[in-house]
Amino acid sequence: MAIKKNALYSSLWASCDELRGGMDASQYKDYVLTMLFMKYVSDKAKANPYSMIEVPLGARYEDMVALKGDKEIGDKINKIIAALAEKNDLKGVIDIADFNDEDKLGKGKEMQDRLSKLVGIFEGLNLTGNRADGDDLLGDAYEYLMRHFATESGKSKGQFYTPSEVSRILAKVIGIHSDTPQDCTVYDPTCGSGSLLLKVNDQAPRGLSIFGQENDNATSALARMNMILHDSSTAKIWKGNTLTDPQWKEANGKLKTFDFAVANPPFSNKNWTSGLNAEKDEFDRFTWGIPPEKNGDYAFLLHIIKSLKSNGKGAVILPHGVLFRGNAEARIRENLIKQGYIKGIIGLPANLFYGTGIPACIIVIDKEYAQARSGIFMVDASKSFAKDGNKNRLRSQDIHKIVDVFTKQLELPCYSRMVLLSEIAGNDYNLNIPRYIDSSEPEDIHDLSAHLQGGIPNRDIDALARFWQVFPSIRATLFAECKKQAAREGYSEALVKSSDVKSTILNHDEFKTFAAQSLVAFTEWAQRSNLKAIEQAELPKQIIHRISEDLLQSYSQTPLLSKYDIYQILMDYWAEVMQDDVYVLVQDGWLAGKVLRELVVKKGEKLKETPDLVIGKAKYKAELIPPALIVARFFTAEQAQVDNLHSLLDSASQELETYLEENSGDEGLLNDALNDKDKVTKATVTARLKLATDPDEKAALKQAKKLFDFEADAKKALKEAQDALDLAVFKQYPKLSIDEIKSLIVDDKWLATLESNIIAEIERVTQQLANRVKELEERYNEPLPALTQSVENLSYKVAGHLKTMGLEWAL
Repeated sequence: MAIKKNALYSSLWASCDELRGGMDASQYKDYVLTMLFMKYVSDKAKANPYSMIEVPLGARYEDMVALKGDKEIGDKINKIIAALAEKNDLKGVIDIADFNDEDKLGKGKEMQDRLSKLVGIFEGLNLTGNRADGDDLLGDAYEYLMRHFATESGKSKGQFYTPSEVSRILAKVIGIHSDTPQDCTVYDPTCGSGSLLLKVNDQAPRGLSIFGQENDNATSALARMNMILHDSSTAKIWKGNTLTDPQWKEANGKLKTFDFAVANPPFSNKNWTSGLNAEKDEFDRFTWGIPPEKNGDYAFLLHIIKSLKSNGKGAVILPHGVLFRGNAEARIRENLIKQGYIKGIIGLPANLFYGTGIPACIIVIDKEYAQARSGIFMVDASKSFAKDGNKNRLRSQDIHKIVDVFTKQLELPCYSRMVLLSEIAGNDYNLNIPRYIDSSEPEDIHDLSAHLQGGIPNRDIDALARFWQVFPSIRATLFAECKKQAAREGYSEALVKSSDVKSTILNHDEFKTFAAQSLVAFTEWAQRSNLKAIEQAELPKQIIHRISEDLLQSYSQTPLLSKYDIYQILMDYWAEVMQDDVYVLVQDGWLAGKVLRELVVKKGEKLKETPDLVIGKAKYKAELIPPALIVARFFTAEQAQVDNLHSLLDSASQELETYLEENSGDEGLLNDALNDKDKVTKATVTARLKLATDPDEKAALKQAKKLFDFEADAKKALKEAQDALDLAVFKQYPKLSIDEIKSLIVDDKWLATLESNIIAEIERVTQQLANRVKELEERYNEPLPALTQSVENLSYKVAGHLKTMGLEWAL
């Protein structure tokens, strides 16, 4: 069977557990990723003798497997890796981790067991002939591990990885098109593990020529491995400090220039001048000003601008401070703005990155149109994110919206606008985004007149205009002009109790029409998506791109619903379920729908997966089609019988529980019949019944036994029916036809789930209307005079009660 992405990820992360204890995440990542690399290239070479990486005799992964339990396993693994490194010019790249380090891996038996388990985990992954290989299955797994390592490495050691969501934005906004040639170059002067470069490379139809530099030795090694795992083995990654010793230079000693550049440099580097005389920089990078000695943000930006061709384009992640800090940075910022190099600025949410929690921005550079630039396009995406543990994360919809708005230069209220250079000059070249885009929530102002005299302000009702455009009659159902006081113009009264607002909306014909029309777009999309035509060797990433873009477009004109929210529904379900399903289908075909995989547990181990079916003692996992879908399509009568038996069992158990409660108290017949230490069970009741002589006692015991028997019989009948149903389902899998498999997976599983989630989204939107209407009604329901009168009436009642009790209370 094909390797499912989520299954692969969990296996890889399990490998990390074998190394915990002796080192932190920033260290053990080197061991795990090296092992993944060795397994990958070994399987690659086995499948393709002309593979880019040559695996010499004695350096295969199988040779590592043979070392399990060997007392010298650490030293021998080092030698295997060294042989592969020597053969492929990878010394200093894949041999960074020392597998014989007793301080990190333990001594003697501890190291032997730990490494044996680690090798065993990777041994179970078959990466030989996965048809999804061109879809970066292993590369994505590498990214997955990087993200987890960065999360666990802590604030000071997580800077080797740029979150892939942010990387995707940079890759999409720098101007790569469908006709971008393969010989175009992309450069990252602080490339870390290389993920940002690879995301840019993915945007070009035929790839790009990749160049990078990374100061940290171990991280540059990770980048080289990352490139090979992503089938970009020709990428050139150098080690060294970009500012003090840039490696990419022309023959004349000047900096090499590139078509594209991206970077996520270390924020506010305080040692950037170490080993560098900025005033006499041989590369003339600081023509527009020298950055402060204790803050290197602009040093990296200026290096990138100098490294771009005259028509080059780039994107750099920097802390927000670069937009507004004064003194030397203000002069540099002014000069760059006047030169027209800055095309746009994208403000990001705080707490996205692993090395810091501060908010950052993306500065987009475009030299090609610098002279004609009359403004800077700004996007404030600081409020578009989802919480993910202790970090914030950009969702698929957030990324898509940012890219759409920026690339199409769409001006949206409170989100984006083109800011003219003249306006920026009027603000002393301060680029702080809140100066130009107000993304704050409008204040919810209370109406004092309404609080005093009653009525709901029409301006608050009118503010819901986007709903009334779709539901004009619902407004008339919920509100009417005030009738109690004719002079109260501009105010309305509620016609429906606040508790009934939601049901009134949901049951209204206008809402039902809106809901039905909103699902038409989904139905038409489902037909166009033609998911039943998925074939082997298709690329899953191309499939999700095609269907997600189509769904986004399908809801672009639907009122009230956000096309990006609908898009997110699909992307979430893709990540959770569809992605794994599709990976199996493109490798093994639709016949994989018949597969029930038996879960075999080795002695002493626990079952790692929850079985879908249990037949006798055998446990099975369905690869693609959950048993519930088989039951719903083929065994509805049998399931109805099981449900009925469940109800009978529940009734029997409830009746027994009630009887025992009524007769087991201090004066209960069962309590008198049994000893204080005896629990009321079928066994104790049966035993006591044989000895009982009192008629009332015997009657109580007989009834208890009868109810215990009823419950036991119900349990037995239910188990027999459920076992028979499970066996019938088990036997149905091999009988499934291709058409039935396609219908079960596409119609009953995928589309049914997506439709259900979209219906929930439709109701969520109307819930917003219901909540606001309810809030307004409750806010102004009782004006101040009514509240005062109510207090006065209650006070008199209290005084009356106190007087009756012989107490006086003066009002």
